[in-house]
Amino acid sequence: MAELIADLFVSIDGFARGVEVGPYFGYGGEELDAWITREVGRPQVLVMGRVTYELMAGFSVTATDANSMKTNETPKVVVSRTLHGPLDWQNTRLVRDLADGIGTLKRESDVVLRTIGSLSLVRGLVELGLVDRLRVMVFPMMMGVDGREPAFDGFARGGFELAGTEVLDSRIVLLEYRPPAR
Repeated sequence: MAELIADLFVSIDGFARGVEVGPYFGYGGEELDAWITREVGRPQVLVMGRVTYELMAGFSVTATDANSMKTNETPKVVVSRTLHGPLDWQNTRLVRDLADGIGTLKRESDVVLRTIGSLSLVRGLVELGLVDRLRVMVFPMMMGVDGREPAFDGFARGGFELAGTEVLDSRIVLLEYRPPAR
């Protein structure tokens, strides 16, 4: 069975985005760039929700940087009840039911599944017990009143076991968790 990795990028106070904040909360760096390139380059199936799909498909299809071109080639799955196929972004298929669709994909895939963006999707995957690794990239910024999209809003109470940590660019902390053994 394929492993499902859920990646979330958050501020210290737990927001996934904020007012007038650029990519990576304005804290990009060489090590973060290398981490992203490494992750994009791994064999995988990217899993996203409708909003992330619409955002990324809009700029990825015309982007010419190496990571965007690799993402275009990578198999992608969009979980949505409102989109209709066929989808325009190459190598992308539509899944309507989260539990059945992703459960089947985990059983059939020979490569890792990895979420990008899609907070409500990650919440649903965690609640269904489909996430094998939750990676939270914490950026050194407090969003306060400018914070938008609380990353963990609506999650059910639950515990995780720390599986690893990594510091990037001497300021960004990657926390990797696994659900407790079942």
